[in-house]
Amino acid sequence: MTTDLAKTAADLERLLRLRAIPFGMKLFASVEEMTSIPRIRRPKGSVHTLDQIVAQAARLGWTVGITAEDLVGSQCRAVVGLTPQDGTWKAGANYVGVWYATPEDARAHQEAMEVVPHGSYRALAVSPLASGRLAPPDIALFYATPGAMMYFINGLQWRGYKRFDWSVVGESACADSWGRALKTRQPSLSIPCFAERRYGGVLDDEMLMALPPEMLAAAIEGMEALAKNGFRYPFPQYGIQQDVRAGMAVSYGAKA
Repeated sequence: MTTDLAKTAADLERLLRLRAIPFGMKLFASVEEMTSIPRIRRPKGSVHTLDQIVAQAARLGWTVGITAEDLVGSQCRAVVGLTPQDGTWKAGANYVGVWYATPEDARAHQEAMEVVPHGSYRALAVSPLASGRLAPPDIALFYATPGAMMYFINGLQWRGYKRFDWSVVGESACADSWGRALKTRQPSLSIPCFAERRYGGVLDDEMLMALPPEMLAAAIEGMEALAKNGFRYPFPQYGIQQDVRAGMAVSYGAKA
């Protein structure tokens, strides 16, 4: 599995021209399980957003483990099931007048979020896929441009076509990516929110994909097949005033 994940990460970087490291996320029933991971780093008294912990894997290549106490506030903790999604959390009082006009708006936002049910997990770790330290992770994640994300989705749809439907909760968009993927075991695409960009270093042109790691092989197979048909990322510009037939003939042949 370690070798497979290392090759998978290299294939993703090659096919999608990734600028950040593909990484994994795993939940643990006990703190001892999490701390037993080789060469794992701990925050050591610092308090972070989960966006920052994720960025340490994606931007620095670190393997990092956390518990609820390492995260600021209930929002980061609750999305991954490390604290309860109780009445206080669902009320979202801290967001009234900050992100939402009324208490009703804040509550509606909290209830719209996809979160991991509380009760089964005490800790979480993130690590580059290529390291193989999570063996295997619950979900794999990577940041990429919108064009690269569309190409990846095309790869997923090459065999066993499925329409994908995603939603946008707005702020706390981690619920659209790792929250949803951990909960549903389905590919989950998000537009990273303000907190992810301010605290997690996400670039302005990046989106985030989260999905079970076993689905990556199918997407890579699909992208390799598309490449043979002349569809590769980055997409070469053809020209907005050119006769389109010659360009389309490269991929469609006589069908064009």
